[in-house]
Amino acid sequence: MKLYLQRLLIASVAVLTLGVISPNHEIWTNLQPKDDTRETDIPNSSKHELQLGMEDSIFERDMFDSFPSIDNDLFTPAKEMAYLKFGSKIGPIIQNEFDDIIFPRIEQVIEETVALAGGLEKRRLAITEKPSGHYSEKIFHVTDKDSNSDLIRFHVRTEKRPQDGYFYNFHYHTVDDDFTVHHSLGDIYWSKNTPPKWLS
Repeated sequence: MKLYLQRLLIASVAVLTLGVISPNHEIWTNLQPKDDTRETDIPNSSKHELQLGMEDSIFERDMFDSFPSIDNDLFTPAKEMAYLKFGSKIGPIIQNEFDDIIFPRIEQVIEETVALAGGLEKRRLAITEKPSGHYSEKIFHVTDKDSNSDLIRFHVRTEKRPQDGYFYNFHYHTVDDDFTVHHSLGDIYWSKNTPPKWLS
């Protein structure tokens, strides 16, 4: 009787879900009588092979992840620092324009700097960890960890333009010109009202 009930349950699950969800096989092994002699476990030799295969893949993945990556080491922290600077008042309003227009230009500048530096394999570059608040300009800097010096400084300046209102001017400075020249990345309009402070 149990066998018929089991088959009915399997068939009803298959029909009700149109075959999308297959019944968990662990359920059926628990329904088997305890005196059933059919083998349900994987042989020991297979278990060891499976474990070794998993350990090898984890090892290979760790080795792959340990290589420097411009996305993980520079782009992701750069975007995180930008959002941290924007805070909860400014961020949601300018996020789309920043993601679509400004950040791709930031990525391009960082890529060019990494290429000129000989790649991440030759120089250890990092993103500074704290943007400035209040009305200060600093978003983040790209630094050389070995020499502990800045290579690029990414800033945003709040500008009030007569009759137009407030704009955020995104720009960067490079070590090549001793951080004196503003290299523009673009502007994002805020409104005619005074914008809130950074990090708020």
